[in-house]
Amino acid sequence: MRRRIISLTVLAALVSTVLFALPLGFAVWQYYHDDTKSDLERAADATALAVSEDLNAGRTPTLPALDEEDDEADGEVGIYAPDGRLLAGRGPAVAGPVERQAAKATADVVIGREDDEMALAVPVVSGSRLTGVVRAALPLGQLRLRILLTWVGMAGLAVAATGVSWLMARRSTIRLVRPLEELAAAAERLGDGDFTARGPRAGIAEIDRVGEALGATAARIGETLERERAFSAEASHQLRTPLTGLRLQLEAAVETPSADPYAAIRAGIASADRLERTIDDLLALGRERRAPRAELDLDAVLDELRQAGEALLGPRGRMLRIRREDPPPAHVAAAAVRQVLGVLLDNAVTHGRGTVTVLARDAGDALAIDVADEGPDLGERDPFATAPSGHGIGLRLARSLAEAEGGRLRLSRPDPPTFTLLLPADQPAAPA
Repeated sequence: MRRRIISLTVLAALVSTVLFALPLGFAVWQYYHDDTKSDLERAADATALAVSEDLNAGRTPTLPALDEEDDEADGEVGIYAPDGRLLAGRGPAVAGPVERQAAKATADVVIGREDDEMALAVPVVSGSRLTGVVRAALPLGQLRLRILLTWVGMAGLAVAATGVSWLMARRSTIRLVRPLEELAAAAERLGDGDFTARGPRAGIAEIDRVGEALGATAARIGETLERERAFSAEASHQLRTPLTGLRLQLEAAVETPSADPYAAIRAGIASADRLERTIDDLLALGRERRAPRAELDLDAVLDELRQAGEALLGPRGRMLRIRREDPPPAHVAAAAVRQVLGVLLDNAVTHGRGTVTVLARDAGDALAIDVADEGPDLGERDPFATAPSGHGIGLRLARSLAEAEGGRLRLSRPDPPTFTLLLPADQPAAPA
């Protein structure tokens, strides 16, 4: 890419130089021709004025010394008689076509090419009588040399300009390509799983926007994967609750062979149904966006919680009590509420003691569901913090699910341990 940018820049400089040099070269050629003509005309006019008196009197003229400005063309000046003889100065012994044309007095100045010279002739007249012709000439080799030297100087400037363009293109290419190479390296690290990869700051708006987009993409991908990993860990922890209930029911059926096996089978099927429901809920919550919710069927949720509680607490000799105190209606996801209460029930079964009490009540603008047991005082310990042993994962998941529904989950009392789920209640309709 560097070579391509440099090549294109140098090519653009060359094309621009050539397009500019062609008309400029022609202008130089025209300028030197016009300048040479002006010098020759000036020298011929000065000589004609100096010798006109001698020519009019019929005397042989003496060629005057020209000033440096008049002799700037480095040419030769000659004075010719009307019959074409060279009287003074330098030039052909016999007048050429330019001098003969000037002798006809058809023009004040006659210019043309004679052999390898540019010649200019001026007639000298007295009244209507031609008394002589002044000829000024310059070798064309000198004119060509001047033009060629100027063209060589222009070519040198063109080469210098192209070289400067090459240096500037190389410097600009380094500035452009280096951040692009760093962007490519960052994208490669992102593809390898390094979500901390960020694009460089190059000071070029377009490249900086690409780097910012790459950084934002890396951050979003990293956050998404982190949420997926955390959700997978929390979901796997959450599936242990119905599995534990199913295992306890099967163990109780094995330990009491005299019991009705059909009852154990029915209880196992019910636990399997709860396990399937848990999997469906977790999958739905994992991909579900926030959308308008249907009204929560609190009776159905509490009935499912009662069945799960009997399956978990019954084999341990513990009880579950569920009470209602005019709970208000709420529009929240039933799957989220089921999972939060399932986590709280599993926490009470695993870490609590005695009877587990579930109370659904009115908390003003919220529906409150308290889950309490007779376990030891939790003190100042944060139950939502994940311990090295893995405890607290379920409570953290339950809190995130509650917050996703616009509610809260908190430890309302450490002794006896009581967790309260607060959900936004429906606002009562205004009177007509």
